[in-house]
Amino acid sequence: MNRFLLARPDSVLRATGERTRFPDPEQAVAALRKRRSGAGAGPRLVVGALPFDPTEPAALWQPETALHTAGPWRPAALPPLPDVRVIAQVPSPADHLARVEKLVRTLGEPGADLRKVVAARTMLIEADAVLEPEVVAGQLLTRYPGANVYAVDLTAAGRPGETLLGATPEVLLARHGARVSLHPLAGTLPRLADPAADAEQARQLLASGKNHDEHRYVVEWIRERLTPECAELHIPAVPELLSTEQVWHLATPIHGVLRDPARTALELALLLHPTPAVNGTPFAAALAAITADEPRRGFYGGAVGWCAEDGDGEWVVAIRGAELAADRRTLRASAGGGLVAASEPEAELAETTAKFRTLLGALGCHVPED
Repeated sequence: MNRFLLARPDSVLRATGERTRFPDPEQAVAALRKRRSGAGAGPRLVVGALPFDPTEPAALWQPETALHTAGPWRPAALPPLPDVRVIAQVPSPADHLARVEKLVRTLGEPGADLRKVVAARTMLIEADAVLEPEVVAGQLLTRYPGANVYAVDLTAAGRPGETLLGATPEVLLARHGARVSLHPLAGTLPRLADPAADAEQARQLLASGKNHDEHRYVVEWIRERLTPECAELHIPAVPELLSTEQVWHLATPIHGVLRDPARTALELALLLHPTPAVNGTPFAAALAAITADEPRRGFYGGAVGWCAEDGDGEWVVAIRGAELAADRRTLRASAGGGLVAASEPEAELAETTAKFRTLLGALGCHVPED
């Protein structure tokens, strides 16, 4: 039975069962429009996940039942998780460094078309016993109550029994009525244990030209795509700091009012995804660089969310998580970092290591030393 959970700090949506699946997101858009226009019996709600690569099948479906509640999710007493361990890194840290060095050289070439690209690496994790998605999600929420925790069955994408899990800080887009809001993140430094050093780390991020460049590409992508869609669009001139337990981010809260209130949250998510925060810029060149050198990302860097028949919906970026295999004992976790011409490979490796700690910390597993 397909299951969906998106627990945001102020609301929780749970859905179960499957009536109709939509491997092509445009099929879901058309079905929602049909329902809204009264032209036929379309879905009242679509839930699921978009893959990183828009050419791959989505895990979107119309559920049989759904419950949307206000307020945070408060999991009941959670059973302990089985012991887990990292069994492989793909590529190895050394190979990831070499790839980053190569990409940075490409970015720095005179007249280079590619201006930013997100390079990711993967850790394969094995558990001593079965991992229940609901329990893992509960452990993530308990540790990171301010995150957007998700658990999405991937059966609708032709991957029966697999589950996408994570706790993301990044909101791709939320639409409620004619109003839209986004909170893109790009530009990152790891948190430090010493409070004084950590405060200095935050100041360095705010002063970093490299990280501001990386962030600006994301904001300009959003501005370019939403300006025609919005009668009003408010984008602060400079980003602010956002902290998680593991990293500091540059973040920009964006708000707008739609010109056409018939535009659905799913349509807007498809218009924006994948942003330069997970892909790069220009879009096609970055996507080509990623798919040429990386293993298939699947749903890492994708989006998780829902869209109702009235067009309202919420979509978050599928980062800080993993894909749980059908055996429920094997996890494939990925983490990436945005590269620009001024990137330093060792710092980029450290950034991905810090990002892995979100999931591995909740699993009680240590990140291997690089």
